[in-house]
Amino acid sequence: MLAAGRSVACAVSGGVDSAVAALLLRRRGYQVTGVFMKNWDPLDEQGACSVDRDCEDAYRVCQKLDIPFHQVSYVKEYWNEVFSDLLKEYELGRTPNPDIVCNKHIKFNYFLHYAMDNLAVKLLQGADLFKDQTFFLSQISQDALRKTIFPLGGLTKSFVKKIAAEHGLHHVLKKKESMGVCFIGERNFENFLLEYLEPQPGNFVSIEDKKVMGTHKGWFLYTIGQRARLAGLKDPWFVVDKDVSTGDVFVAPSTDHPALYRDLLRTNRVHWIAEEPPAELVRDKMMECHFRFRHQMALVPCVLTLNQDGSVWVTLVKPARAITPGQFAVFYKGDECLGSGKILRIGPSVYTMQQGKSREEGPKKEEVDKIEPAT
Repeated sequence: MLAAGRSVACAVSGGVDSAVAALLLRRRGYQVTGVFMKNWDPLDEQGACSVDRDCEDAYRVCQKLDIPFHQVSYVKEYWNEVFSDLLKEYELGRTPNPDIVCNKHIKFNYFLHYAMDNLAVKLLQGADLFKDQTFFLSQISQDALRKTIFPLGGLTKSFVKKIAAEHGLHHVLKKKESMGVCFIGERNFENFLLEYLEPQPGNFVSIEDKKVMGTHKGWFLYTIGQRARLAGLKDPWFVVDKDVSTGDVFVAPSTDHPALYRDLLRTNRVHWIAEEPPAELVRDKMMECHFRFRHQMALVPCVLTLNQDGSVWVTLVKPARAITPGQFAVFYKGDECLGSGKILRIGPSVYTMQQGKSREEGPKKEEVDKIEPAT
């Protein structure tokens, strides 16, 4: 039993997970304060935003649980440190992961310091294997994690919903899972981006014969592996590469085309969670582990090669589909999440190799020590 009077700040989003997290903490003897973060201003865009409804739902959770309710706003911070980065990444032709950046800068920085200064914060997330959040937490500092608890960590989603139902939290139990960009939500993302970025028309080009297949409004709107809806064509084509200099978006006629598969990538400086960097990697300059670059994708065996600037080359045991610059490569050893680095470069595709072209880049020994600084 925890000592009475131990205070916890629980981030309440208006959803079922944070509601049950607050409930469990209260039952375990904590003095819980619910805090709702407003990080997106609907006045910044056209269309509707659910922030006011979510705030009301979070307030009702705190009323139901008889705990204090606070609100904080990080609209400016979110814009400057998360959303502006998202736009920049798209302009560079990469596909960002704002949820990881949001956790790093907003939840586990500004909100953490707010809670430490005003409450004694323990930020909460948790779920079963299907809902595992380590991918999104892979850029969090050790200092922040030492001050964090995850009361749902041992529970499945179905059990979380059962607890919510038993305690009358029906208004959040019925809500759909939160999806889309962190704090912005689901929407027509092409139209949304074009409210902030200027269109840059270009061509869809076949990777096989270089034939122009159609036009688009901007290469930054497309990510590797995405279906490209080409006018007049019944069969699906998929984005396999982009040329920022020409604006061409290269497409292939099948979802498993070899142009989608690569076995080599390079990150920026890796953020290591517990050991900076792992002793094995420092000692040997190489280390076997697993990685993923999408939430819930199967872990892929790989070998890391450490560069002097802290970046790594990642060589996969077998090629993976749709490795995307801008996403984060998240590394694991067993059940432990080691940390992550942003993907800056990808090696040639299987298709390129099949065409007889030599590997143009990779972790050659003479290159490891001389590689240019990652940005």
